[in-house]
Amino acid sequence: MPGLHHDWGLAPYADLHALQQRLVDLRVEGLLPDTLLTGEHPAVITLGRKTPREERIEGPIPVVAVERGGEATYHGPGQLVAYPIISLVHVHRDLHAFQRDLEEVGLRTLASLGLAGQRIEGLTGVWCQGKKLMSLGIAVRRWVTWHGLALNVCNDLAPFRAFHPCGLDGEVMGSVSSLLGRPVSVAEARTHLLEHANAVLPGGPFVTGPLPAAALPPPPS
Repeated sequence: MPGLHHDWGLAPYADLHALQQRLVDLRVEGLLPDTLLTGEHPAVITLGRKTPREERIEGPIPVVAVERGGEATYHGPGQLVAYPIISLVHVHRDLHAFQRDLEEVGLRTLASLGLAGQRIEGLTGVWCQGKKLMSLGIAVRRWVTWHGLALNVCNDLAPFRAFHPCGLDGEVMGSVSSLLGRPVSVAEARTHLLEHANAVLPGGPFVTGPLPAAALPPPPS
């Protein structure tokens, strides 16, 4: 059975966090195919499980602690986020291997856009010309993955300088548009990312379509 791809457009982080939890429950129960969510968030900083207690983030951007691995990162318009809700039960039960799969999707996406990305030993994510373009952090419940990756396409990089993204100096963060020297849209990047996710990730290919009714939030009482 093919997987499902759904793009949510631009939506608050809290909404997608709740949606992911519903989808994970459905996937665990076998009521949902492997699913790849894509979209953008309004400005938010999320704190992964490894964020040091001494990390102090001040400013107008909301800060949310979450379950994923890794440290702090920023999401905002112009950044392409992808959340794979994928069961690893019948493939490799290896979260490190799955993270390498996500990095491979990022590397191939950059290549399609005209950039030679690379991995850096000891660090997660995808880099190019000394700049980190893609961050990742995942969680897993009963071998179903959630959370995922964030590719800086054409987003404002200034918010990264207010803290230590992934434990790094904020100046290390870059974007596809800044390195190419031309505007690149999230839609253009998403087309390539979906193509390569179809080829690399367990559960692919992912056919674009609506979410099942069971995944939608209950109506207000």
